[in-house]
Amino acid sequence: MTPILSRARTLCAFSILAVAIDVVRAAEPVPSWPDTPVYRIEALALLESLNADLLSNDSATLTLDRWCSAHRMASPAKVEANRVHGTDKEATEEIRKLLNVSSTDPLRYRHVRLHCGDRVLSEADNWYVPARLTPEMNQVLDTTDTAFGRAVQALGFHRRTLSARLLWSPLPQDWEMQSVLPTASKGNLPVPPEVIQHRAVLSLPDGTPISVVVETYTNQVLAFPAPPAPLNTRRSSLSEILRR
Repeated sequence: MTPILSRARTLCAFSILAVAIDVVRAAEPVPSWPDTPVYRIEALALLESLNADLLSNDSATLTLDRWCSAHRMASPAKVEANRVHGTDKEATEEIRKLLNVSSTDPLRYRHVRLHCGDRVLSEADNWYVPARLTPEMNQVLDTTDTAFGRAVQALGFHRRTLSARLLWSPLPQDWEMQSVLPTASKGNLPVPPEVIQHRAVLSLPDGTPISVVVETYTNQVLAFPAPPAPLNTRRSSLSEILRR
């Protein structure tokens, strides 16, 4: 077999694997919460809480560990990474500027899915500077699916958030100022596939940047049984709840 044919077959295998993973993700059940005003408020509160936790901690992996444990999403409640191969993305000029490297300095790229049990909680695109990590760390990142945050945890890195967005809100914009608010429906709360996105730079304690990450959190962060609604609000409208 020629080297070109061998490489083509390898790339084809990676493409098939990526498609298979996407099919599995598409088959994951969405959170089955009732579509009521109370549950919309609770969903928004939970997303805001997760967003705040991610913003106040340097490691998204360890934050998801705690989220997974607190909501009993798996046993053991530990977030693991699955690296997605065959999806290399070139670093943009902006990314190289954020990492303070030249156009010729070598960078590496990883695309991983972080899951808790069988729930994919987030996907991360990660461009990092291998020269600023230890040889042992680079070997772990090159040869295993270990999450970046775990692999380089010993560096004591810090996180600087560039942007943090809720991609979906259970309540409409300016809901607190509106006289007409969402009413209950007979179906489940329609949570889209992606709910939060963060862009951040990870740096050494001396400020040297080592990584730029784009993290997209999925609706699986809410894939646990709906919290019990308070008895005195189960039949209340949102406007009635807010007046109390």
